[in-house]
Amino acid sequence: MEHAIYLVTLVGTALILAAAFSSLIAFRFGAPLLLLFLCIGLATGVDGLGIEFDNARLAYFAGSLALAIILFDSGFGTPLNALRQAAGPALSLATIGVVLTTGIFSVAASYFLNLSWLESSLLGAAVASTDAAAVFFLLRAGEIHLRERVRSTLEVESGTNDPIAIFLTITLVEIIAAHANPEANALAANLLLGFLANMGLGAVIGIIGGFGIVRLVERLNLDHGLLPIFVLTLSLMVFAAAGAIGGSGFLAVYLAGLIAGNSDIRAVTILRRFQDGMSWLAQIIMFLILGLFATPSQFPAILVPAVLLGLFLIFVARPLAVWLCLIPFRLPRPEVAFVSWVGLRGAVSILLAITPLLGGLEHGRLIFNAAFIIVLVSLVVQGWTVGPLARRLGLIVPARLGPLDKVELELPGSAHHELLAYRVAPGSPVARGERIPRWARPSLVLRDGRSMRFQDMGRLAAGDQVFIFVPDRYPRLLDKLFASRAVVDPEDADFFGAFALDPARSAAELEAAYAPGLTEAEQKLTVAALVTERLGGHAEYADRVMIGPIELIVRDVDEKGRITGLGLSFEPTAPVARVPVFLSAGEIGDRIAALIRNWRGPAEKRATPPVDPVATEPDGQKATTDG
Repeated sequence: MEHAIYLVTLVGTALILAAAFSSLIAFRFGAPLLLLFLCIGLATGVDGLGIEFDNARLAYFAGSLALAIILFDSGFGTPLNALRQAAGPALSLATIGVVLTTGIFSVAASYFLNLSWLESSLLGAAVASTDAAAVFFLLRAGEIHLRERVRSTLEVESGTNDPIAIFLTITLVEIIAAHANPEANALAANLLLGFLANMGLGAVIGIIGGFGIVRLVERLNLDHGLLPIFVLTLSLMVFAAAGAIGGSGFLAVYLAGLIAGNSDIRAVTILRRFQDGMSWLAQIIMFLILGLFATPSQFPAILVPAVLLGLFLIFVARPLAVWLCLIPFRLPRPEVAFVSWVGLRGAVSILLAITPLLGGLEHGRLIFNAAFIIVLVSLVVQGWTVGPLARRLGLIVPARLGPLDKVELELPGSAHHELLAYRVAPGSPVARGERIPRWARPSLVLRDGRSMRFQDMGRLAAGDQVFIFVPDRYPRLLDKLFASRAVVDPEDADFFGAFALDPARSAAELEAAYAPGLTEAEQKLTVAALVTERLGGHAEYADRVMIGPIELIVRDVDEKGRITGLGLSFEPTAPVARVPVFLSAGEIGDRIAALIRNWRGPAEKRATPPVDPVATEPDGQKATTDG
């Protein structure tokens, strides 16, 4: 017995270490890391090294707990402003999109696998949701800098669509297992009532649990080493409590994380680091267990139809469902295309495919094997292409800040304050002589191994290590001072437009210069207000608005979301008037007068203004290159 304990521990830790080391391959070559986790599980399973693991209940139990940890962490790391910005499109995809994908996919599944309508719908529900672990890894760990609205939509969708898919899957398993053949309208009514009860109870428990976690953390003066374990345990308690009363535990734990992460919870830095590590461990364990549970020798019997179904899901079912869901939101075509493509399937689909085995369904193993192959196809085809496609569609934005050497520390009794340790980077604003605000005077400076007061240091130099104790709402402002210049990729050189525009100028001057067809009401606005209005009332860094022959790009926004920098670009087919507009009042008047004289009359007879140098910022760099 004692020998068995050592052997199981040795094998388990070896698998986790192998998965952890595989991350080096993923980051080096851009491979989908979660695919490597699955392959390690397959390689050590019954058809590989010979480890037999055929306990469906244990696999489902362990996978569910791991998914709960991942969802709590994803909610904890989702900013509330991202949720507000992407709530409409993301929730539409997470609800209606899952149902549409299930319906469209089930048609093809019944044809390729010769399953009944209910069994085809069951397989469709299992693979209908995008995988939070896969999407979060590719977007965050992969350092793919997307436009904020696209990133937020994908992250919120992947974090919220699991409860709907889980509900549909379990309901269909129960119906098939009971040999029920209800009328279509009765089935729809039961599903609707059950769905509302499941989601409603999950939402209530999640909201109560989230506020409860925050309150307990603030009231109990726990040791910093115990606090993360305490919060993780509470999140799992929320998950279990919601499920025990018939609600969605997965929705509850996601909402609890969302509320806790967006509150002024104590020791937030410690919590984020711990949960990041636990989320990685949960992903590794979940993918390894599901890989061990699979039997690859059974795959050849359904390999061809399952691969065809995977391609059908990628190229037909998902894009069609996304397009139908996003019609009301009028998103640009490149964004819709990218959201359609980044519908990666992962461990959640395999986990849900275990439920037919738990329900004792006749074709349970076939459904599980088909779902496993579909996930492999998704990770191989989509996982390798997310970055290149984002660049191809023009959705990758240059980094706002360059390299930043920063350490965040929390001291006992320093609630809502942080001790920040910065290393002054060459070329950063403070290294160039920029003054540090009074509210952020450094407490200590280290230079060449010597510590001294900031007042005695004189001007900060590259390599100095600076310690600053500030309230937790200020670090983002300091990051801009201590970060070096962001190196703009040559392919991104024109990302923010040819000209720098003054956001405070009147939109009427824009109409006079380029005749984009603004209404009289729009011409009374400032250019910043015009862009914000066209974006639905909220502007983010790198947002773009096409107005007639020109495109306005948001170069920067302040802490309150107000536009502080704009760029102007032209449609490829439009005449490029390279005139540095909005530079000064006199120049503006002269330029507009010249443009009016040249541009009035039929469009085809308008003369193209003379070409002038591209407008630059005072330091000669395009806007936002140094944050």
